[in-house]
Amino acid sequence: MDRVLKTCLSPALDDNYLSKNNASTQVLYLNKRILSDFFQNENCWAQYEAVMGPNPSRFKNNPQNPVENVSWNDAQAFCQKLSQITGKTYRLPTEAEWEYACRAGTTTRYYFGDDANQLGDYAWYSGNSQKTTHPVGQKKPNAWGLYDMSGNVWEWCEDNWHSSYENAPKDGRAWLKNGNDNRSLLRGGSWYSDPNLCRSAYRCGYDRRDFNFYDGFRVVCGAGRTL
Repeated sequence: MDRVLKTCLSPALDDNYLSKNNASTQVLYLNKRILSDFFQNENCWAQYEAVMGPNPSRFKNNPQNPVENVSWNDAQAFCQKLSQITGKTYRLPTEAEWEYACRAGTTTRYYFGDDANQLGDYAWYSGNSQKTTHPVGQKKPNAWGLYDMSGNVWEWCEDNWHSSYENAPKDGRAWLKNGNDNRSLLRGGSWYSDPNLCRSAYRCGYDRRDFNFYDGFRVVCGAGRTL
């Protein structure tokens, strides 16, 4: 199980980080203790099968492809069962943690810079995916060694959906008060997305019960906090 569920610890840089959205900004106070252990890769369907049994993915040609066709509720069930099996705490990242880890210290449109022409070196997206997912970890990672933070599959976050960052917690915890209790966040874009949707700041809300063949997740190991 430990071999299948290998993790990667993201290093801490500045405690203060400015997270940029299309219409608003939020100052996030994050460090390695709050960020915790991010999985180096998106969860592949071999991992999902090892924990949950049946594989819901549409693309089953390679067990190292990211699991997809999973709802937020499915991802939560995976985290709960994995926690029971291992005795460790696994969970979805908060939106703040996700963007902090994705950017890896950058403030550019993408974690590799502003030039969308370089996206194909780092991500599977509509321009190079051939309309399918691909095995995790094949493209270049970000500066902290995390793969596929853009493209391949959208990644669920813990928080309720809020249309802006106004009144959001300033310390990176999950924002579960107010907002829409039936919707959560997807980040990162997918194999189906155009370059604009793969930007580090792009965010969208999705019903927690819904699933699609471009929606997946990545977990973190370590207890989180909520507000």
